[in-house]
Amino acid sequence: MDVAEQIMANQEKQNVLRETVTYYGGRLMSYIRPKVKSNEDAEDILQEVWYQFSNLSNLSEIVNIGAWLYRVMANKITDSYRKKKPERLEDFVYSNDDESPVREILLMDTSQDPELKVFQDEIWNMLMKALDELPEKQRYVYIENEINDLTLQEIADELGDNIKTVISRKIYAVKHLRKRLRHLYQDLNE
Repeated sequence: MDVAEQIMANQEKQNVLRETVTYYGGRLMSYIRPKVKSNEDAEDILQEVWYQFSNLSNLSEIVNIGAWLYRVMANKITDSYRKKKPERLEDFVYSNDDESPVREILLMDTSQDPELKVFQDEIWNMLMKALDELPEKQRYVYIENEINDLTLQEIADELGDNIKTVISRKIYAVKHLRKRLRHLYQDLNE
């Protein structure tokens, strides 16, 4: 690539960066802010997302920029949670759990982003198929804990089961889902 081509490529990249920040900046901040402790934390996470995006060598290889940004953002939010001390029982048990980026994407408001909506629908379909393969009690514990935000203790109380039994069901469900959705987790963490 000669100097003129390099200059044109850099200008094109700067234009894509500028347009992307303009289009997604407010949306990303609106999504991040309620999930972190302070405005400063939200700004730090958003800055990390933009830094990672700006350091990509070939932006044209990203098929869906919105989905990519939301995946990176969800990972950055998860990283910020992992840096804090766990406060709930399940946080101690699942501190290395990789479902958080998936969960964040599944629960996003995609009404203003059709590309992200398609991506989210695809993840929901894959997750539902994998959940259908689980035994009923494992599926119930996973859905109530991960999607409906009940604590494992609340689920144990509701079912009249020992907390260790409920934890065990969750562990088996997570292992199955990790195995079944391994390619999805790999794509999200690239």
